Amino acid sequence: MRLLILPGDGIGPEITRPVAPLVELVNNRFGTKVRIETHPVGLAAFDVHGTTLPDPTFIACREADGVVLGPLSTSEYRDLGAGGVNASARLRLDLDLYANIRPCRGLGPASPPNMDLVIVRENTEGFYAVRTMYAGSGEFAPDAGTAFALRKITQAASRRIALRAFDLASRRRGKVTAVHKANVLALTDGVFLAACREVRQQFPDVSYEEELVDASAAHLVKQPSDYDVLVTTNLFGDILSNEAAQIAGSLGLAGSLNHGESHGVAQAAHGSAPDIAGRDIANPVSMLASVGLLLDWMSGRAGDAGLADAARELDEAIRQEIGAGGLPADMGGRCGTREIQDRILSRIGGRRTDRSQEGG
Repeated sequence: MRLLILPGDGIGPEITRPVAPLVELVNNRFGTKVRIETHPVGLAAFDVHGTTLPDPTFIACREADGVVLGPLSTSEYRDLGAGGVNASARLRLDLDLYANIRPCRGLGPASPPNMDLVIVRENTEGFYAVRTMYAGSGEFAPDAGTAFALRKITQAASRRIALRAFDLASRRRGKVTAVHKANVLALTDGVFLAACREVRQQFPDVSYEEELVDASAAHLVKQPSDYDVLVTTNLFGDILSNEAAQIAGSLGLAGSLNHGESHGVAQAAHGSAPDIAGRDIANPVSMLASVGLLLDWMSGRAGDAGLADAARELDEAIRQEIGAGGLPADMGGRCGTREIQDRILSRIGGRRTDRSQEGG
C-alpha cells in the first residue's frame, strides 16, 4: 500500500516528521506493508515548480491508498497568481472527499468527563464558495457595497453523509443528532433533513434527533457527553468541530480525516502557524491522531486488521501520554514537538526519531 506524505507549510514539516518512523514501526509490529513516499506541496513546491500543487504530486495523491497532508499557509497563496493552488480544497473536490470525520474526546486535564463524540461533516458543498458552483464562484458582488453567497445542498450529498453518520453510530453508542437551521433555511436544510430521515429507516437500532445549530453550540458547552455522532452540513460542521475540539482540551488534539469512497486524506485540524514554525513548540497530536484515523480507514478498504490494530494502539498511546502530563505549550505544558512525538512512538514500542536523519 502507498501512503503519501505532503509536509505542507509552516509547522507542517515538523508535525509530519514522525509519520515515516511510525509507519516503519507499524510494518514491523503488525506485518503490514505500507510504503512511504514524500512529495512537495505548498510554498516549498512553488519555489521549485512554480505551483503549490505540482501535477506529479496530484497524480500521486490520486493513485495512493492514503495521503497525509500537512497544514497549508493558503493566505500567502493569493500573491502567487495561478500557481497558488489550495491543495486541500482541490483534493477534497477532485478526489470527492465528501466526509470530514472529527472525533472529539476529552483528553485535556480540564476537559469534561465522558466527552466522546464524532462530528460528521459534509465536505463537498454548502456555503463554501469553491464548493458551490461547477464554474465560477458561489460568492459575487453586484456592486462595491453588496456581496452575495450561495448555498448548495443536494439530496445525493446529504444522503451519503447521513449514511456515513448512521453507520458510524451503529458501531458506537447508537445515536445520531442531525444539526441544522431549517427554521430559517427551510429549503436547503429541508433537503438535508429529508435525506437524514430517509436514511434513518435503514438503521432501526440507532436513535435519532434533530437540533438547531445554535442550540447544539450551547449544548456542546453545557453537556457534551449527551452527544454520540453529530451529522451536519459543511459550514455548521466546520464551526462545531472546532468548538468541540477546544472544549475537549485543545484544537491541537483533534484528529481529522477527509475521505470518499476511494481516497482518504489525513489533515491536522489546525492551521500552519508560521509564527511558531521551527521553534519546537507546535502540538503534534492532531496530526498523529489524524494519521490514526487514516490507518483505520485504510484497514477497512484493504481488509488489513493490522492497520486497525495499529490505529487503536496509536490512539491509546496518545491518550496515555496526555493523561501522564505530556502536554505541549498550547495546553500549558513544557513538552516540545519532538519530545511528544518521541514519547508517543515509544509508548507503542517504536524507536525514537533519529535526529541525525532529520535535517532542517
